[in-house]
Amino acid sequence: MNAKLKPTCLVSALAALAICLVLAGVAWLRWGMPVQPRETSRELFQGITYQQRVRQSPRPMVIHILTVNLRASGIHCLVTPGNTKAEQPLAARTTSQFLSQFKLQVAVNGDGFTPWHSNTFLDYYPHQGDPVTPIGLAASQGVAYSQPTDAEPTLYIGRDNRARFNNPIGGIYNAISGNIMLVEDGKPTTLPDEQPQPRTALGLDQRMRQMVIVVVDGRQRGYSEGATLAELANLLIEFGAYSGMNLDGGGSSTLVTEASNGRPEVLNRPIDLGIPNRERYIGNQLGIFANPIK
Repeated sequence: MNAKLKPTCLVSALAALAICLVLAGVAWLRWGMPVQPRETSRELFQGITYQQRVRQSPRPMVIHILTVNLRASGIHCLVTPGNTKAEQPLAARTTSQFLSQFKLQVAVNGDGFTPWHSNTFLDYYPHQGDPVTPIGLAASQGVAYSQPTDAEPTLYIGRDNRARFNNPIGGIYNAISGNIMLVEDGKPTTLPDEQPQPRTALGLDQRMRQMVIVVVDGRQRGYSEGATLAELANLLIEFGAYSGMNLDGGGSSTLVTEASNGRPEVLNRPIDLGIPNRERYIGNQLGIFANPIK
């Protein structure tokens, strides 16, 4: 073999090195040096508006706010259906998969679930399709598939979109639970002192005609480092909620809409297994059907 590389081999080697450097640079820009987005506000569908807010104090935060007019024409809600005959009634899926499967216009992650663990990229549960059970009460279109003995805060949404926390209006139609009430009677509740994390919260205005969904990105230094529960409660109030609860957070926090091409568009920057923009396979979700903007 010649000691010197042939010109064609040298060019190929340099090209391969250049490609590796470009890919490494893209990865660094995506994960190592995230840049905060601009603030935005837009109407997604009839009765649904979206805001993206960016804060630097008390730490970098990117906040996503969805406001849903429950009286708007075409608005209907759906909690992930479950199999009442199965020991664990849900098959894990991402929020994007949930939106696509049921042809929804908006979807957000729901209650905590079990079993779950997240140790490494090779050691986590659930994977896609694995059976799980929501921690709190859950019902979809009149079918309750999770009825735990421990009382957790629950949002009930009737067939006519009338919504209320912890007290169904008539029979149970759609129901989704959280782990703690954040806001009651327009004021923050007494909340534990927890570290900032990715968070998801669900609220109603005083007349219970507007639903407010707040998702805060987290665990991404310099981009968005999350919110405490007290901060999340204040965000709910700031954006119009009179009552509200905390949903599953951490790597589960995901807000998705249907893009103009019909595919899921993830509005926030979820993080699972330490990987930004990776969606977690979770238990249930809250979805919303809506009409396009005229």
